Amino acid sequence: MFADELKTLRRLGVRHVLLQVLNFVSVLASGLMIWKALGLLTNTESPIVVVLSGSMEPAFYRGDLLFLTNPPEQRYQTGDITVYKVPGADIPIVHRVLETHDFTSSKKGAVAAAPLVQKQLLLTKGDNNHIDDIELYQGLEWLERKHIVGKVRGFLPYVGYVTIAMNDFPQLKYALLGGLGLLALIQRE
Repeated sequence: MFADELKTLRRLGVRHVLLQVLNFVSVLASGLMIWKALGLLTNTESPIVVVLSGSMEPAFYRGDLLFLTNPPEQRYQTGDITVYKVPGADIPIVHRVLETHDFTSSKKGAVAAAPLVQKQLLLTKGDNNHIDDIELYQGLEWLERKHIVGKVRGFLPYVGYVTIAMNDFPQLKYALLGGLGLLALIQRE
């Protein structure tokens, strides 16, 4: 089955194969650098996430691709759609802010026009859920800013199904990566 490809690899020589491997690695490194640059620009560890459940229907459906930002100077408001991660959970959750509580104080010896907000606590709920998310917080009573991955700024419907398919069927992921690697090795350009 792969006899022709193996003959092609032998004919190309070691130098050409190494050049193709280096080319493939540079493409992967470029993708990683773009991901990290997006993270720095949006101030979030994950600027793009995929909706994995139906808890936010009808706003977002399973497989929608969400674009996030997390501006440090902005406060979250009731109604904002956030993505959060609680300690001990691997998968981020996309839900709407139901309640916010701001704790304010002013600096000693200075008169401020407005009090400085030091801490904000959030309570969230999925649009398609009947109760709030306290059970999902794993012992926490409220979410804090450190738990928030980002605020949803935009989305592409159903584009994330590729990611869901690769997670549900790991063989597909390995076949896709193997096929891309093989194409990079036998490409003649």
